[in-house]
Amino acid sequence: MPVIHLVRHGQATFGADTAEGYDVLSDLGRRQAEVAGAELARRAPRDPVVVCGTLARQRDTAEIIVRTAGLRGAPRTDPRWNEYDHIDLVGRYGGSAPQGLSADTSTEASTDVPAGSRAASRGGSRGVQAVLDRALEAWMADTGEGGWQRFASGAAGALRELAAGLGPGRDAVVVTSGGVLAALCGGLLSAPPAGVVALNRVAVNAAITTLAAGSSGISLLAFNDHAHFTGDRRALLTYR
Repeated sequence: MPVIHLVRHGQATFGADTAEGYDVLSDLGRRQAEVAGAELARRAPRDPVVVCGTLARQRDTAEIIVRTAGLRGAPRTDPRWNEYDHIDLVGRYGGSAPQGLSADTSTEASTDVPAGSRAASRGGSRGVQAVLDRALEAWMADTGEGGWQRFASGAAGALRELAAGLGPGRDAVVVTSGGVLAALCGGLLSAPPAGVVALNRVAVNAAITTLAAGSSGISLLAFNDHAHFTGDRRALLTYR
């Protein structure tokens, strides 16, 4: 049975005011990608297809993972794995973007910096997260063209096509973003909008979500696994 490893990209440059400014891996994000690559090497995916979105932070994470894990070939790109633009989303559904809002802010409510430095920024991060949550819920309720359904359907289609192309004994590694992960896992779990928002909120940078693609369809085996950022690597744990 093919196994698909969905990896959230490493931490991008925090505090950028535009999507373009945010779309650069931080030094910590590069280290996170290396650790995720080592974890995937330990899991030994079978002749994996490697795919990522077209965003720079996704492509760079994928390239680091390929190198660190010793995988073959270059990652192929598919824009359906791209994150939506949170700055635009908040502008449309939540008022003006709060200061320090970045373009991929899947964040646990009290965490936007490495684990050892959380307390200092807890209050501001909670406020940003509340605005993002409201904007995402409003977007999901909008049935107009270009709404959530189009985004989620695109991600689901990319996943279905990937799974259909995997023969017996072949796995896949996909580097994507928190919103895509929430959309896919929420769909697999038949989660209501509030559940999708909750999944989006807790996505960890360079965490690994694992799916199985069997004859009865695609099943979620593990969401947001970040055991590779525990113990002496706990300082590498970030949510955005």
